[in-house]
Amino acid sequence: MAGHSHWAGIKHKKGKADKQRSKLFSKLSREITVSAKLGMPDASMNPRLRSAIQAAKEANMPKDNIDRAIKKSQGGDEANYEPVTYEGFGPGGTAIIVEALTENKNRTVSNVRSIFEKNGCSLGSAGSVSYQFSKVGLIKVKKDKCLEDEIFELSTNNGASDFKVEDDFYEIFSEKNNLHQLQGILEKKYGELNFSGIVWNPNSTVNVDKLNFEKIINFIESLEDDDDVQKVYSNFEVDENIIKELAS
Repeated sequence: MAGHSHWAGIKHKKGKADKQRSKLFSKLSREITVSAKLGMPDASMNPRLRSAIQAAKEANMPKDNIDRAIKKSQGGDEANYEPVTYEGFGPGGTAIIVEALTENKNRTVSNVRSIFEKNGCSLGSAGSVSYQFSKVGLIKVKKDKCLEDEIFELSTNNGASDFKVEDDFYEIFSEKNNLHQLQGILEKKYGELNFSGIVWNPNSTVNVDKLNFEKIINFIESLEDDDDVQKVYSNFEVDENIIKELAS
């Protein structure tokens, strides 16, 4: 089992989701506000905003919160958030990419560097690990929305570069420039998607043992606990039996 999306399930089973809900809503709101400000406040005309709203709904964020975040983008006094990306080296020889939205880059890089150092890891320079990843489009659709053969055929006929079947979702990958077109086609057929966005996908993975996997989980949780950090990606691979053992 590879990548950062799978350990998230363990967090929920460990009962940490509720404690993080307020912080998660704050980060989702920030992404919605920035997306609406960079494009248009109309989700039907702004694919990035549509993706941000989809992520908020998937996290059960109230509609009032979403509406407030969109309206905030139209004000003139809100903070001017900028996207920043950091790269570094995590436990067990893994590569780590951190995406943040911040109005104070000095504060954010200082906080991120401190988290790396406290976990025995090191922050690298630009390009130090990103060459091990590809920036691609990713769409997630719940299995109960469609048949596998049907969505596979529709996706691959409209620019999908890869198709994976996970526990609850179909994961559809595309070149990042093709994402919004494919997103529109799948939305027209199946309605609201569960996730659509640009992600860092590892070109290859590093297999880690139980000890390093637990270190990675704690490290990524520490990063995501920072207010400015939006997403964390890694290239680890872990045996499914370890996942089941920790989740039990």
